[in-house]
Amino acid sequence: MISFKVNGKKYEVDVPADTPLLWVLRDTLGLTGTKYGCGRALCGSCTVHLNGNAVRSCVTLVGSVQGQEIVTIEGLSVDNSHPVQRAWIEEDVPQCGYCQPGQIMSAAALLAANPAPTDADIDQAMSASICRCGTYPRIRKAIHRAAAIMASGGKK
Repeated sequence: MISFKVNGKKYEVDVPADTPLLWVLRDTLGLTGTKYGCGRALCGSCTVHLNGNAVRSCVTLVGSVQGQEIVTIEGLSVDNSHPVQRAWIEEDVPQCGYCQPGQIMSAAALLAANPAPTDADIDQAMSASICRCGTYPRIRKAIHRAAAIMASGGKK
């Protein structure tokens, strides 16, 4: 049995330790917000937070998360009140939407580490998250808006 917390809830799963975390989240726990993109940690669609850090769940083995804390897109907020989610909606970021959970989780990790990022900071932090629709200008604008929401005392 492998035990860990996901979105504040403790889970014990009986799966092989070399199973990618992505499949445990989606298939075992039913948390389907985290998406499968490339399976090689190249696109960012599967990004989740592991102890507050953005990681690619498609290459993170579930055995390596024993006793640790994971946050998925479902755990960021229950009502889209997280500043990044609010900014994403206000800036109308998604086009097809497939990459957006990973983009949002990467942006939230960036803002947790750097609450006032420059365009260069954003571009660097988000460069490993691919959006096939090319919504990068809206993503950058939404990250700046989320930073402003957070700076004004908006919910984290």
